[in-house]
Amino acid sequence: MSYNKVWAQQEKLSKEEKMKLEKDGLEILQDIPTFAREGFQSIPKELWSHFKWAGLYLQKPKEDGYFMMRVNIPSGIMTNDQAKVLASIAKDYGRDVIDITTRQAIQFHWLQIEDIPDIFDRLSEVGLSSVGACGDIMRTIVGNPLAGIDPHELVDTQDMVQDIYHYFQSNSDFSNLPRKYKISISSNVYNAQHAEINCLSFIPAMKDIDGEKVRGFHVYVGGGLSSKPYLAQELDVFVRPEQVKDVTIAVTTIFRDHGYRDKRHRARLKFLVHDWGVEKFKEKLLEHIDLPSRGVNCFEGWNGGYFYGVHDQKQPGLKYIGANVPMGRMTSADLYELARISEKFGQGELRNCNTQNIIIPHIPSEVVDTVLKEEIFERFTTEPNRFIGYSVSCTGIEYCNLALVETKERMRQIALKLDERLSLDVPVRIHMVGCPNSCGQRQIADIGLQGGLMKNKDKKMVEAFEIYVGGTLHETPTFNQKLKGKIPGEAIGRVLEDFLTYFSAHKHVGEDFYAFVQRVGVAHLQQKLDDILAIGVEAS
Repeated sequence: MSYNKVWAQQEKLSKEEKMKLEKDGLEILQDIPTFAREGFQSIPKELWSHFKWAGLYLQKPKEDGYFMMRVNIPSGIMTNDQAKVLASIAKDYGRDVIDITTRQAIQFHWLQIEDIPDIFDRLSEVGLSSVGACGDIMRTIVGNPLAGIDPHELVDTQDMVQDIYHYFQSNSDFSNLPRKYKISISSNVYNAQHAEINCLSFIPAMKDIDGEKVRGFHVYVGGGLSSKPYLAQELDVFVRPEQVKDVTIAVTTIFRDHGYRDKRHRARLKFLVHDWGVEKFKEKLLEHIDLPSRGVNCFEGWNGGYFYGVHDQKQPGLKYIGANVPMGRMTSADLYELARISEKFGQGELRNCNTQNIIIPHIPSEVVDTVLKEEIFERFTTEPNRFIGYSVSCTGIEYCNLALVETKERMRQIALKLDERLSLDVPVRIHMVGCPNSCGQRQIADIGLQGGLMKNKDKKMVEAFEIYVGGTLHETPTFNQKLKGKIPGEAIGRVLEDFLTYFSAHKHVGEDFYAFVQRVGVAHLQQKLDDILAIGVEAS
């Protein structure tokens, strides 16, 4: 073993930590070929959780033996060959379901253990991997989907993201972290990366050093969502582009060696940063690498991760096209078609957004109108309506063992109906999640919908939702706040329509939902929700 597991002798280790000491998560990769030959029934139940390190989760119900797979797409950037291979996997093994996740990854469902070796081979042939997309390890690196073509970036982050991704990929020195570990690296000045909700983020910054204006990064640490969310905090350090990898290794080492391992619900980096404070964390970081104090934060706002429409690249004469993929779900035919269009008119690339949408880059200006006439843009429109274009959803109970409610199709149907019945001059970002883990990032939404269960009038447990309002990562990052009251799942669409009708009638021209919440107050919106619920709710 190339490093000392300083925590191994602690008296209080969680059962998961004891299990990881006996068998490192990455070792499951050695077992998969045998299990594939012998079938699902040959897999001991105690090893089911180890499949996370291979990017695999068992779907609900676990005993049926179907896997969900997440494939890492660092910064969301896919080559044409990669897109085609991903489409082929969904077509051949995944019942034609492809999801873009809120971390720019690609997710499959319905995979069987017998399929996995061939899937691994296909991914490897085009430089892709699912290893580390789940588990107590560095997850796929979120970045700027416009890296290298972005007029609003200080530094092209493509190479550094790939370098860091490959360094940590299957690296047994960092395969046993206390919990999942999420990082983002972006130089987009509009915070396309959602920096404040990651464990570690590098954001665009400038500093005068010896009379020279140096472009680089500031460092945020300790962000994360789930049932106990924290906004990341900025360290007083400045990082040159060539130092990003070393700083990533240093922060990851600190988390590995000092992160909590006794209680799993407190094992994320955010708890260590919260308890230590940023000054102590900075001091520990400077023990690993010498860094100057911070310079000037170059964030100019927050675009929410949205890039709809046709826009100039930094390369003269080239455009990128941003399109809406409702809830991030598509078929293999959709992905093949997007790849075909990009190959025919551009350079073959496709780029995933953390809003579950997609970008086709490198389109010559003179062919943009021709591209937009392609049939697929009737469904994946570049100018989506205010609700369907700004709705996000997690996987939900359809496939996820943690979810309590159905989400994806429900959110899609709700958004479509809202667009039919309401007309607004601003978008409203609605994020729906099926459990408190918040893979759909409901805390940063204008309106967050968190699923759970409630007893109906017949005393039966039914799917339900709580409403949260007023999240943003703009000038003053703020998580949304819960309104009291649970709404039956069958009625959440109607309640939202009434709630947003009130917003439409009382907002100022151009006023977005966050500004509206700040102006009228959460207590006022609570009273409005109470009034809606007092009248009674009907199915949507």
